[in-house]
Amino acid sequence: MATELETGLPSVRQLQMLIRDKQEVEIKLMTNDVITGRVRWQDTYCICLDDSENQTFMLWRQAIAYLKPKA
Repeated sequence: MATELETGLPSVRQLQMLIRDKQEVEIKLMTNDVITGRVRWQDTYCICLDDSENQTFMLWRQAIAYLKPKA
């Protein structure tokens, strides 16, 4: 597994754009749980998400089934 965030990857750039624009996203986990909120930051292993109730979630990338922007 990489030790540095590969900023040239389209997935990393897409997430950075979502962070910059503070766009709401829906994340479905491998457990079928769905979390909605705004991506706060990302690193090589995790994504941090703030939900509408000001709860902060740190999600391991390997636990995510999909992430999609909310329309």
